[in-house]
Amino acid sequence: MVLESSTRAASPALACSYRLETLEALASPQLGNTRDVILAHPGTPGPHPLLVLNDGQDLAALRALATLEALGAAGRIAPPVVVAIPTNAARKMEYGLSHAADYAGRGARAAAYRNFVVEQVLPAVRARCGALRGRHATAILGASLGGLSAFDLAWHEPEIFGLCGVFSGSFWWRSDDSGPAAEQASRLAHRLVREWAAPLPPVRFWFQAGTEDETDDRDGNGVIDAIQDTTELIDELALRGWQRGRDAIYREVAGGRHDTETWAGVLGEFAQFAFR
Repeated sequence: MVLESSTRAASPALACSYRLETLEALASPQLGNTRDVILAHPGTPGPHPLLVLNDGQDLAALRALATLEALGAAGRIAPPVVVAIPTNAARKMEYGLSHAADYAGRGARAAAYRNFVVEQVLPAVRARCGALRGRHATAILGASLGGLSAFDLAWHEPEIFGLCGVFSGSFWWRSDDSGPAAEQASRLAHRLVREWAAPLPPVRFWFQAGTEDETDDRDGNGVIDAIQDTTELIDELALRGWQRGRDAIYREVAGGRHDTETWAGVLGEFAQFAFR
């Protein structure tokens, strides 16, 4: 089980032509707090795709803007507007699945966070960026718990997000912690996909996991939970109609760890999937 990604402040030293703007103290009536949201404008004419980044304080550590600019300069992507939403001390409550908290009550404010993104952040972004491309060029990306949150936002807001990236997602998120069998059977994202009765969201997903994300192996099958939870979620998606390699991509990184260095190494691959 892995809960954390980095929460350190991002360095302002971002060596690329993206123009940075800070949406200072953006208020969330849903969460009762504020945060500074970073808005990065590409140096090319629009309309642009849009990338929303959870754990936005890791923008610099992920080398995101330099990667996106290099791919854009090479003609491999249309560089997106980037919205980096930082987390705070309530991360374990704000990130999660909006329909259910986990067995320890974590994620209890995930629905409020989702509403904050949709009702406060995105309107503020559109007010400053003008025309943006539609849902098929609008992505949300996150890592670890931020990845679980990204999955939740895309699943419940498919009219906004047509693309979702999850790096080392916390898909172990479960309602029962009483033993290995119960832990596996009660994984909440898997159950969400399996039992969803409404029309399925037309979202394309890109998943990554690393062989050194963690060491936990709850069922003793020789596959760490971070990989098993991700691949078995893809299995659930495939059973509901997602096509592997097209609508549900999986990238396993040999030696990949649960850190920004590993995630920075695959961000360009995700960007080409999303913004080619």
